[in-house]
Amino acid sequence: MSSYPDVRLRRFRRNASLRGLVRETHLRLDQFVMPLFVAPESLRNEQLPGMSRYTVEAVVREVEELVRAGVQAVILFGIPAEKDEQATGAWEDDGIVQQALRALRPRFPELVLMTDVCLCEYTSHGHCGVIVDGEVHNDRSLELLARTAVSHVEAGADVVAPSDMMDGRVRAIRDALDDVGSESVPVLAYSAKYASAFYGPFREAADSTPSFGDRRGYQMDPANVREALRECELDIEEGADAIMIKPALPYLDVIRAARESFDVPIGAYNVSGEYAMVKAAAQAGWLEERQAALESLTAIKRAGADLIISYWTKDLAQWL
Repeated sequence: MSSYPDVRLRRFRRNASLRGLVRETHLRLDQFVMPLFVAPESLRNEQLPGMSRYTVEAVVREVEELVRAGVQAVILFGIPAEKDEQATGAWEDDGIVQQALRALRPRFPELVLMTDVCLCEYTSHGHCGVIVDGEVHNDRSLELLARTAVSHVEAGADVVAPSDMMDGRVRAIRDALDDVGSESVPVLAYSAKYASAFYGPFREAADSTPSFGDRRGYQMDPANVREALRECELDIEEGADAIMIKPALPYLDVIRAARESFDVPIGAYNVSGEYAMVKAAAQAGWLEERQAALESLTAIKRAGADLIISYWTKDLAQWL
C-alpha cells in the first residue's frame, strides 16, 4: 500500500474537523507580538492601521484594547520630539519610550513589554549609530546602545531587542544589564537583519529614513545565508537569549536554516512591507486579507519561528 488507489491523502481533507486533527503547524496568540509606535503627537494611518503613532496616553488606551482581546506581548518603538547626532532621546530618562513604559508597566503587570533598542529613530541623520567622518562608527555606538537598553529596563521593559546590527552590541548590552543587576532580563537580538526593500512603511511611521546613504554597511546583504548563521552564532555566544530574522517572508529559508542550527528561541519580524502588500492587494479586491495573512503567518511559523512580531497581531486576536 504505497500509492493510489490504496493511499488516498484526501481522506483527511474532507472537512475542517478532519483537517484540524492532522494539522502540523498551529498559530497561537501567545506567540505573537504587536508593534506599537509612541510619539509626542498621534498620527492615525487609516490605510495601514498598524503603522499609526500613539501618544503615551493613547498607547495606554490601545494596549487596553489589545489586552482585552488577548494579546500578551507588545514591542515599543519611539519617535522623539527632537533628534540629535547622539540619539539623546533613545537613552534619556524621560524619553518617549521610557515614558510609555512607566505608564504601561503598573497598569498591565502581566503584559510582556519589549522594546526596540536602536538609534535610528533618534538620530538627526537617521542612521543606527554614531557618525564619524561620514560613516557609522561601530564601537562608539555600543555605549549608547547599552545605555538605551539599561534605561528601558529601568523604566519597566521585560525584554530588550537590539536591531542596530552593530558588531558586539549584544555583549555590550548584556554586560551593561548585568552591571546594574538586571541579569534576569532577556536579550532578543535582531541577529540576521537584512538591508531590505520591505521596510518602507515602517520608516515612514517611525520617521527613521536615513538622510544620506543607506544601511548596507551594517545591515546584511540579502544574498547571504551562511553569513546570517555566523551572525546568529556570534550573538548567542555574546549572550543573546533569543535571535530574530528580519524580514520574515522573503527569508523563510534563513529562518529554517537557523532553526536547524540553533536551539535558542527564534523570532521573525513580519515587516511593514509584507503587511502593506497584502493590505493593498486586499483593498484592490485582488485577495482576501484574512486568508492571505493567516497563510503568510503560518508559513513563518512552519519555517521554524517560535515568536512572530506582526502588525496583524491585533486582528489575529479576533481571527483565532
